Amino acid sequence: MSEFAFELELCAHLETRCEGVVARQLGASVADPGGRILDVVCVEPGPKFDERPQLTSAAIPDTAIESAVGPGRARYWKDAFDCHPDRARRATERALEIGFFESQLRNGREYVRQVARYPDWYGRIRGIENKPDLGRPGDLESQLRTDVSLALVDEVVLATESYVTRAHLNRIPDEVGVWRVHRESADADPSVTASALEVEIEVVREAEPLPVDRPGVEPLEANPGRTDVEIVDADDKARTRRRLAERAYGKGWRTFGLPACGNCQLGDDAPSSEVTLPYCDWAGRVVDAGSECGPACPAHEPGDETDVDLEAERERRTPWIADPAGKRRRQSGLDQFW
Repeated sequence: MSEFAFELELCAHLETRCEGVVARQLGASVADPGGRILDVVCVEPGPKFDERPQLTSAAIPDTAIESAVGPGRARYWKDAFDCHPDRARRATERALEIGFFESQLRNGREYVRQVARYPDWYGRIRGIENKPDLGRPGDLESQLRTDVSLALVDEVVLATESYVTRAHLNRIPDEVGVWRVHRESADADPSVTASALEVEIEVVREAEPLPVDRPGVEPLEANPGRTDVEIVDADDKARTRRRLAERAYGKGWRTFGLPACGNCQLGDDAPSSEVTLPYCDWAGRVVDAGSECGPACPAHEPGDETDVDLEAERERRTPWIADPAGKRRRQSGLDQFW
């Protein structure tokens, strides 16, 4: 079973159930950046979620959010950051590029301000580990124990297609929820198309809430007889959660290429309400164009990459806005905005 196909089909299904943001393949470590990657992240709306799509479609740099740049008075950019000037400059330029900051020159100096106050837009965050075949668990147990001990996300779920036994449940932390994912099989019904694949989730075990507002323990390196860990305080976790939510908002889950092949089942005749997936008629499943498609494939039919606007599709199906108008306020004085 292809984990890639499983992941995309699960994301497409979750998008219809989650009112917030669904994304995939995001870092979820604090002490060891990149040490833990979550397969799928669901970010639920916070109290001011409606304000977030109006700001920018991109992820806002955490350094820019934490800076002393506010929405009212413009400040000299160097005075607004408590970090290395190079890092501050990169954050400033990115915030200006995506429309989170505005700038003006005074006496040869650049002053910046936020176009709007950063909103309290995200709520609970769910991390999902995909393991369609529990017969090949890999590092599943250690990954889930890391997620539980660190408690960066509000809940953790294991998603699988395998029949889940009591032995499986006993090998993973009690706090981890378990979903058995039932997918419509193209092998069983050749008439099934990419957009018609149906997913149903059977909740085998509910996830327990994790203590995200308390310090966590992040395993770093396993050695014979011991495991090196780091205690992560609640403030660091809060900053990482915000960064995770922002990356999820900016990235989404449509981060895949489409096969340049005649067997790729996509086209303008697909109903606009259906989701685009890189489905191969010959393979009878969703494929990873980057690793599975090309001249080496025996069914390869050279052609142009299918012209599908995945950003437009995301905008149509979710609250995310691809090109928001942004927030501009008139200047009422030398350094005051309304």
